[in-house]
Amino acid sequence: MLTRAYHHALNSSTIAPGEPVLDIVDIGLHFGGVTALKDVGFRVTQGHIHSVIGPNGAGKSSLLNCISGLYHPQEGSIHLHTASGAHELTAMQPHRIARLGVARSFQNIELFTHLTVLENLMLGRHVHMRHGVLASMAWFGPARRQEIEHRGLVEEVIDLLSLQPHRHKPVGALAYGVQKRVELGRALCLQPALLLLDEPMAGMNSEEKEDVARYILDVHELAGVTVILIEHDMAVVMDISDRVSVLDFGRLIADGTPDEVKTNSQVVEAYLGAEEH
Repeated sequence: MLTRAYHHALNSSTIAPGEPVLDIVDIGLHFGGVTALKDVGFRVTQGHIHSVIGPNGAGKSSLLNCISGLYHPQEGSIHLHTASGAHELTAMQPHRIARLGVARSFQNIELFTHLTVLENLMLGRHVHMRHGVLASMAWFGPARRQEIEHRGLVEEVIDLLSLQPHRHKPVGALAYGVQKRVELGRALCLQPALLLLDEPMAGMNSEEKEDVARYILDVHELAGVTVILIEHDMAVVMDISDRVSVLDFGRLIADGTPDEVKTNSQVVEAYLGAEEH
């Protein structure tokens, strides 16, 4: 269970619940003659779980890459709202976006497999650390005090995600489902105002999916972190989301509550195909 200190520490956003935290306006992304995204736009509200769904190749991961700075869209704008104002993200480098409080996990696991769980989670604190890697490795003076300070939050993440039995094990030796949990934990260690999750349940069995869904709800409900979730399991999406946006061939075809989206004829056609006559 989250401690009171961690409850306040985990979420770096100062935006009030119900206010916009992210505005995506008419995003266009092209790779040569291939259009990945075209005129995509919607608003993400503070404190919501906002899912982005669509068939394979619809542009979902490309959209997260635009938000996190890995891709720079050629058209449109993306504004992150913080206490200091609106920040335009479309031309910003990933490390600067991370410093604004945007964290993400990846569809394919991107962990340092030779490092332990604890070491991988501590890397999630790097944007908050003032001393360099060499000073930290030397383990003296200010670097030592800094690591002890940040270790407290990492320990809370370990407890939250039930990673205690694995803390000193190399990540490469862990089961796939545990590795996905570690990646979620590393993103949480950044203290995100906005958490981007790219298929966090991919490749998992039903029991593992239930566990991850519970962890996402814990982070959302206990700490109020805003989440953008890409997920193919529609039962999970409809159960935990506050709002759902649907992409198909790089275009937004629906945006609304789960009940509105699941009865939308364009969404049904995109997933099931047009009925033959």
